[in-house]
Amino acid sequence: MQNKHKAPSFLYLLTGAALCSLTALSTAQAQTDATAVASQAQVSSVPEIEMTPIPPALNSAQVVRATLPNGLKVVIIPDRLAPVVTTQVNYLVGSAEAPEGFPGTAHALEHMMFRGSKGLDKDQLAAIGTQLGGGYNAFTTEDVTRYFYTAPARDLPVLLRIEALRMRGLTLSDKDWEKERGAIEQEVSRDLSSPAYRYMEQLQSLVFSGTPYAHDALGTRPSFDKTNAALLRKFYDQWYAPNNAVLIIAGDVNPVTALEQVRDIFGPLEKRTLPERQKITPKQPSAQTLTFPTDYPVGLATLAFPMPGRTAQDFATADILSDVLSSQRGALYDLVPQGKALETGFEYSPKKYGGFGIALAAFPKGGDSAKILAELRNVLNNIQKNGVPAELVEAAKKREIAQLQFAANSVEGLAGIWSDALTFNDQDSPWAAVKAYQDVTPEAVNKLAASLLNSAHTVAAILTPESSGKAVSEKGFGGAESFASPPDKPVKLPDWAEQALSALEAPVDEPAPSVKILSNGLKLIVWPAHVSHTVQLSGMVEHTPSLQQPKGKEGISAVTNALFSFGTMQHDRLAFQKALDDVPAWEDAGSSFYVQTQTRDFEKGVALLAENELHPAFPEKAFRIIQAQTAQTQAGVLLSPGYLFSRAIKKALVPHDDPTLREATPASIMSITHEDVLSYYQHAWRPDLTTIVITGDITPEKAREVVEREFGAWKNVGPRPDLDLPAIPLNKSSRATVPDKSNLQDEVILAQTLGLQVRNPDRYMLSLGNQVLGDGGFSSLLYKELRVKTGYVYSVGSHFSWGRTRANYSINYGSDPDKVGKAANLALKSLQNMQTYPVTAEELALAKASLLRSIPLQRASLSDIADEYLSLEELGLPLDTGNRAARAYYKATAADVQKAFKKWLRVDGMAEVVKGPQPTW
Repeated sequence: MQNKHKAPSFLYLLTGAALCSLTALSTAQAQTDATAVASQAQVSSVPEIEMTPIPPALNSAQVVRATLPNGLKVVIIPDRLAPVVTTQVNYLVGSAEAPEGFPGTAHALEHMMFRGSKGLDKDQLAAIGTQLGGGYNAFTTEDVTRYFYTAPARDLPVLLRIEALRMRGLTLSDKDWEKERGAIEQEVSRDLSSPAYRYMEQLQSLVFSGTPYAHDALGTRPSFDKTNAALLRKFYDQWYAPNNAVLIIAGDVNPVTALEQVRDIFGPLEKRTLPERQKITPKQPSAQTLTFPTDYPVGLATLAFPMPGRTAQDFATADILSDVLSSQRGALYDLVPQGKALETGFEYSPKKYGGFGIALAAFPKGGDSAKILAELRNVLNNIQKNGVPAELVEAAKKREIAQLQFAANSVEGLAGIWSDALTFNDQDSPWAAVKAYQDVTPEAVNKLAASLLNSAHTVAAILTPESSGKAVSEKGFGGAESFASPPDKPVKLPDWAEQALSALEAPVDEPAPSVKILSNGLKLIVWPAHVSHTVQLSGMVEHTPSLQQPKGKEGISAVTNALFSFGTMQHDRLAFQKALDDVPAWEDAGSSFYVQTQTRDFEKGVALLAENELHPAFPEKAFRIIQAQTAQTQAGVLLSPGYLFSRAIKKALVPHDDPTLREATPASIMSITHEDVLSYYQHAWRPDLTTIVITGDITPEKAREVVEREFGAWKNVGPRPDLDLPAIPLNKSSRATVPDKSNLQDEVILAQTLGLQVRNPDRYMLSLGNQVLGDGGFSSLLYKELRVKTGYVYSVGSHFSWGRTRANYSINYGSDPDKVGKAANLALKSLQNMQTYPVTAEELALAKASLLRSIPLQRASLSDIADEYLSLEELGLPLDTGNRAARAYYKATAADVQKAFKKWLRVDGMAEVVKGPQPTW
């Protein structure tokens, strides 16, 4: 289940949550009281455990809740989706409690929690994190700091020991802080390079002026420059205590056994006297207008205003209001089909004790920002005066309540909604929200809208695109510096970790899904999982626009996909959206499509999806609007630094006449006719190019029955096209720079094409070696060299990208301009070492353990399972590829890895592309 209280995609990281991307992991948010019964010292004392059944719409599992004598609140939620567990430790403190003048203290301490503690130094922590094979990370908000791990379920005791050691034994040395300071300042540079971040930072300072929320949780360089280990130690000693924490455990665990482990590991920690918390009472801001230059392809007009926080009595009413304002049946979205806006949206960003809403509309580069801002004002003013339709309020309530049923479909998501409820919302459980939503009335929504949508307290903003210049190409890879290889030492794990992780278990094959190919060639894959009373269908029509779009009609694929949202032959746009609301169903159609429903409504949802996918209306009036909007958007895209960056990478890797370099332009888009779209759809959308994956509470037999009924009559038109891109030669070394004056930090890609294809078994050896080099999180060689030892970068990674006929390898990082060359040379030196020397036995064992343990973790949500099967189909790989990979990893030797790296990778064949301010070479 997705957390809908996130900022819009272009405003990511801007809700006050300073997400530290130390390793890649999706997140959620959270704060306090679990109305649990205080536990006694004896594990066998049953009365202290409150057994709360999850509502039947999820599953029949039992939630175990307890409060330890030291005040630690514990909630354990079983979920049998996969042999996986997620732990989330929520400290009820964030940037709101930071010392005056040090707004980034909570964020800085979050970083230091990965620098080691008594009994577990930073190298051991990194090694354990990698060996577990899962994701571990943290984020800081104004109210809560959350640390989360996802790992194989059998490793729960390891996760608990890590968190217990960090809860009271953090090292916090001046030496470690000096090293981490460079990394966190790189993070600040990265985020300040985003115009949207700067907008949100200033907006938050206005909406929450005079309160601790006025300062974003990220912090500032000046505050970090004067921060020292003593300050961090004081903050840690004040707030990091078991009686100021909530521990959530979700996954394939025995809750009673898990609670015993929690007691054994956390029980000895002592509670502490907590400081008094600051009271936060936001005031209404005065109306004003902000302006920001951006590197976006389109402009954005926004209107922001205060809204209730998560603990407010009318939070549910505000949440429903935000749903109505963002509804595709609402007046705000109606600006899009009217041709008045390229896109619209409404986002609600609630903190614990206050929040704000943002209505936004996109306009073309060079467009009339005043006009679109006026349109936004008219919409909100009309809603303030006349209210919203009662039917949209009821639809929003129905969706909010139904959406809770999807929580068990992701182990991490399930842990996240419990953390959010107990920490941010002060609720007893996520299901406490159901009654609050049920009690919301249209009258209450309209009353709140009349109060909130007050122009006297609205902050307007215009984010205007500006050009930064053309990309510049140069020959060769410059900056020849020599870096001595740092000494490597094996990491000796603590005994408790060594005992749990040392044995490399032989892989056990995952069972196969049910597969059926319909008579028209459509492939159906079904994976039953009865963890909730919900089902989701995910699908794709295999599509290669660069080969399928007619010459001179580039952009027709985008136009065609956009038109699916304008209804069907049976229902117009509004009627179709109403039909989805009535189910309720979450649906999208196009070359990629999906529908999610509760089990009882699955047939209705699939019928609506098939109606949209197979019988789209594609009205000519809508086509004209979409065509003009797509052309206007593309005019800005072609000049945006982000597009120029991706274009420069592509041009460095493929021949000049490669089909992937075909470029949609305003002229090519405006040359498309309505008949062109109808013809393109008829020939490109084919059942023999379509794969459907159904996961959730359904049997294969029922899934086949429904899909046969709705998609079985779909016919292929004409011969099946060849959608495989031609093979390409190896690229040559090159350099290109893309100016982006809105950035403070350079974004760097070092990339090359590979001579092998995805079916070559050497791919497994390359993946294994890359786990050592750059894909292994904290313990990877690139991370150690470029961040930990030198502080050149904030984040760094290396990746293989596979297609049916092509493959690429890349190293990516972000750094200040004066460090770009140094970081690049050190990265290439690390790559060269992989070819010159075999990885050590310890490195190989760590990489094997990580990849083998990560395989079941990739199936910890129904969406992940569907994505895996669709990806394998797109690559033309067998569905048991995960099993094959596991066997290859298990048998691999250091010589196998070295041979593959030496054979396929070229240190002297990197194309370097830099986006940002002028680099210092």
